[in-house]
Amino acid sequence: MLNAPLTVVYRPIDTLIGYARNARTHSDEQVDQIAASIREFGWTNPILIDEQLTIIAGHGRLAAAKKLGMDEVPTITLAGLTEAQRRALILADNRLALNAGWDEDLLKIELLDLADAQFDISLLGFDDKELAAIMAPAPSEGLTDPDETPEVPQEPASELGDVWILGRHRLVCGDSTDTGTVEKALAGVVPMLMVTDPPYGVEYDAGWRGEAKNGDGKPLSTGKGRAKGKVENDNRGDWSAAWALFPGDVAYVWHGERQLVSIADQLQDSGFELRNLIVWGKSGLVVGRGNYHSQHETCWYVVRKGGTGHWSGDRKQTTLWQIDKPQKSETGHSTQKPVECMARPIRNNSSPGQAVYEPFSGSGTTIIACEQEGRSCHAIELNPAYVDVAVTRWEKFAGKQAILEETGETYLQVLARRRPNAQIKAEKK
Repeated sequence: MLNAPLTVVYRPIDTLIGYARNARTHSDEQVDQIAASIREFGWTNPILIDEQLTIIAGHGRLAAAKKLGMDEVPTITLAGLTEAQRRALILADNRLALNAGWDEDLLKIELLDLADAQFDISLLGFDDKELAAIMAPAPSEGLTDPDETPEVPQEPASELGDVWILGRHRLVCGDSTDTGTVEKALAGVVPMLMVTDPPYGVEYDAGWRGEAKNGDGKPLSTGKGRAKGKVENDNRGDWSAAWALFPGDVAYVWHGERQLVSIADQLQDSGFELRNLIVWGKSGLVVGRGNYHSQHETCWYVVRKGGTGHWSGDRKQTTLWQIDKPQKSETGHSTQKPVECMARPIRNNSSPGQAVYEPFSGSGTTIIACEQEGRSCHAIELNPAYVDVAVTRWEKFAGKQAILEETGETYLQVLARRRPNAQIKAEKK
């Protein structure tokens, strides 16, 4: 009877029979996607079978169940079909869904909302290039020059331990070599990509990290997962602890000329393979004491051993990036990069809506790049003054207000409460 009530029955996997002439193919990648969907949502679509337990619809779901190690699967028996009807339904069930279309505007809204809710949109079945095409934000230059940065405040509102919410981004004031701080920044999200510009060319005071206190006067770091304070013979820091806490597969790490080898060693010791050395060709030279004046900076592009690059870029790109250097910012940050130095890796190795990790936020350049490119940035910065710079820079660029997660206050409210004298000065400007 074709109109008989349908009943879901769980059957052992090894009792089901695949249709010998099933014309629908399932790649390993697609089976993995189905398995991920079942893991996330459970069984939403039972396998359809005939009276002889031959599969009519659900060969891919059966393969996914086997991959997940399941013993039983839900089935619905379609009784009363003729042989011709059964064979026709096997084809129609696969083909009819392909004839549907998408309302691109509504699809984009749904995907962006899910991304804002920190849902893993890779579970939806779209590949990275499809997501990039669908979710690509409308071209926007923001409300200010993206490379424009505010001056560093003498009395910052931010304190160690703060978590700032900047729209879809998170910025933590803390130590990126500390496990608890990184967990705060990620908030359960697993970014696949890290784009960062760690401190170099400056003295590294390892002792200060150990003495740093949060807003409650407690030590910032418990010592677990914290840098050992190892100082290279050129007085620069070893950031191995920070690389070890990054959970993703792909990283772009800018560095100074003298740190090229040490950063490479650190990344390889942390489980990454060197893919390319990116060279930023500057529009102007930097006057130095040597015989040659430097006109470039370098960046390691690395991928975790056994991982993939998640490449979303085209095949025309080279390792030489000719990008104009911005005019000196108010921060006086001598190593500050143009936003494009961070935006290009983000476009090349992630899709709109995905998360990007930045353990050394500085003045917030990677946050601005993520804002431009429609990604969420999970960032950490140890210096409270630079946290303020990043917060106010983003507020001016995006035209929105940052919120302190713990209290729900805006930046100006926090500034008025913690630094009333600084607030008065800010109002006079």
